[in-house]
Amino acid sequence: MRADAVVVGSGPNGLVAALALARAGRKVLLLEAAERFGGALASAELTLPGRVHDLGATVLAMALASPAFRELRLPGVEFAHPPVAAAHPLDDRPAVLVHRDVSRTAEGLGGDAGAWLATVGAAARVGLPLMEFLLKPLGPWPLWPPPRPVTLARAARFGLAAALPATTLARSAFRTVEGRAVVAGMAAHSMLDLRSPISAGYGLVLAALAHVVGWPLVRGGSQRLADAMVAELRSLGGEAVSGHRVRRLEELDAPTVVLDVTPRQFAAMADLPPAYRRRLLRYRYGPGVFKLDWALDGPVPWRDPAVAGAGTVHLGGTLEEIALSEAEAAAGRHSPRPYVLVVQPYAADPTRGGHTLWAYCHVPNGSRLDMTGVIEAQLERYAPGFRERVLARHAMGPAALEAVNPNLVGGDIGGGLASLGQFVRRPVWSPAPWRTPLPGVFLCSASTPPGAGVHGMGGWQAARLALR
Repeated sequence: MRADAVVVGSGPNGLVAALALARAGRKVLLLEAAERFGGALASAELTLPGRVHDLGATVLAMALASPAFRELRLPGVEFAHPPVAAAHPLDDRPAVLVHRDVSRTAEGLGGDAGAWLATVGAAARVGLPLMEFLLKPLGPWPLWPPPRPVTLARAARFGLAAALPATTLARSAFRTVEGRAVVAGMAAHSMLDLRSPISAGYGLVLAALAHVVGWPLVRGGSQRLADAMVAELRSLGGEAVSGHRVRRLEELDAPTVVLDVTPRQFAAMADLPPAYRRRLLRYRYGPGVFKLDWALDGPVPWRDPAVAGAGTVHLGGTLEEIALSEAEAAAGRHSPRPYVLVVQPYAADPTRGGHTLWAYCHVPNGSRLDMTGVIEAQLERYAPGFRERVLARHAMGPAALEAVNPNLVGGDIGGGLASLGQFVRRPVWSPAPWRTPLPGVFLCSASTPPGAGVHGMGGWQAARLALR
């Protein structure tokens, strides 16, 4: 097939770019180095036959909030919502539960009910317009018309709190152990030292999404979303080829090339102008993760039974404990009691062959330390007897993750450090950072705005620039 556009990489951004170009009438060729499509949207039987595990993303709140995914309207993809979006167990008191209903969540925080409503609740009340504003960075007219003044004003108010370090927001706005802990658990998704600017913003956005769209899973596994996108591309006349690694841009013959790769891969693939290459190679990657998947013989035996209904569980205890853990990872050290992010898909989706569970903790980029023991110790801390439920386990450290997906440099699942500097310079400072100096060549990975997450907006922006 002669292609008008070649998309390299089939992560969420590459898939969205391919579909956007195909729907605009372009003949699209999608090339993926792995044997399966999807990048972070991948599922496999990692432990026992018939047990479906997600290799990457499972909880896909941003997919429901994203203008790109809402515009696609893919048939045959069913989202399943757990009874509780997220839970945060504590040692000597009931777990904090984040429900879809903001008032119910606030009531559970007792003395911090008002603080939750004034921070997370205020963002949730703005709803999808705020999420769209955050996911669609300002850029050249007419691709990015200015938001409505009301949305802009509300976003400005949100920005005052979002710019703070998470530790500052938690201590200034919240008074209780529970309130401060749940803020820390949300903000730690950023993989930043929680004393860093804008770490509060990541937590506020994720918590607000739980109230705006929920924290759902794809029924049957995240791979089904990727497969549906590939099927849609083929129905539009596009071609999708897996097991084909592109090493140099010279291999491609098309007027438009969209790359779902990070700066390191791009620099290896192309002869770039020296100044741009230097700027690109200054791009920083963040901490890595150590991920475990388990097949269990039953549900996790949580000390607080209410945690059983949560799709996502944040383990790490108090604000102080989580902040220390994340500071250690950011400084290149391994925490002996790390913050652990747990997902129990069976809370929402019983179709995955039994009780499967996954968790990860943050580690220094490129770490080679086996964190199985400390992760399972954190689970035992809140779910005594957990190890007795384990039938099989599968571990992936940073090297294994990068081998599966080269975009996960050193195990960094966020496509690069999510710091303030790289929030505005991702991967380089530019009013249209998806465009490269090479004619017709665009970047669209999580290393471009708006960053990490299954939202497809990097691909959507790159495709719109290419079509322009």
